[in-house]
Amino acid sequence: MGNTHKITIKQLKCLLALEEVAHFRRAAELCGIAQPSLSAQIAGLEEALSLKLVERSRSGVALTPAGREVAMRGHRILNEVHGIVDYALESQSGMIGTLRLGSKPTLGPYLLPHVVATLHRKYKDLNLYIRESEPRELEFELAAGQHDLILTQLPALNKDHVEAPLFQEPLYLALAVDHPLAKEETLHVKMLKGLDVLSLSPNFHLHDRVHALCDDFGARLIGDYEGTSLDALRQMVGMGMGATFLPALYANSEISARSEVVVKKLKGRQITRPIGLIWRKSAGRASAYKRLGDIIRDVVRRKFKDVAVSEK
Repeated sequence: MGNTHKITIKQLKCLLALEEVAHFRRAAELCGIAQPSLSAQIAGLEEALSLKLVERSRSGVALTPAGREVAMRGHRILNEVHGIVDYALESQSGMIGTLRLGSKPTLGPYLLPHVVATLHRKYKDLNLYIRESEPRELEFELAAGQHDLILTQLPALNKDHVEAPLFQEPLYLALAVDHPLAKEETLHVKMLKGLDVLSLSPNFHLHDRVHALCDDFGARLIGDYEGTSLDALRQMVGMGMGATFLPALYANSEISARSEVVVKKLKGRQITRPIGLIWRKSAGRASAYKRLGDIIRDVVRRKFKDVAVSEK
């Protein structure tokens, strides 16, 4: 039997880093150690478990089936360890230390600068580390411990996660300035029948929302051209390739009277997307996360008058 009492947190961190980047040198850099030290940590873990966890080949590095199983369990263990550390921080003061926040690229850049300014003013000992990621990957990365919490579209998919609704973000119809509907003072959803509509790629939650809206209103979703960002989508609309739906925070930030597109609020139906914070149930800093949610709600109330803030 292996000497399981010799398993260390450092060994598990090294294995998970190797799982993430599949390269010994880059994994060592990720762990902040030299490559020989990382190799020694992996070898020590293999010896303690009497299992081969890593395979090297000409094509690179991969975990064995046993290595993948140990890594999966290691994620859970490290999440619990992070929870202990979070609890200790929370017991001391609450809003101190570092919070790792994952965010949607269609949301974070237009909201978080206002939030960071407030946090910096009120909580000098708090650092907010923000990382944008593919929207559909955010919750998986949260479960894997890459984020402490995430700012994303609700609902949460993982039963082991907690969600805190923040606000309902309106979606506006965006049209080229020379589109026939752009001249209409009032647009009703019935007027969208047969309209060509562009969307982001299926990697974004917004794609599903736009797809459903097209089905509801009888519009045509154009699948040949999909935006890789809201800016790219806006530019395609400005070139007359079709209309689209843009989130209110983006529209308020990026679209002016001199823009190549105009945005319209639609009559006949409220069109929004639910935004909130999500974190792991095992996290020990829940009260700090809730406080961050309160701050975000206050920022939205002050900065974005047409956005409905959710109750706590």
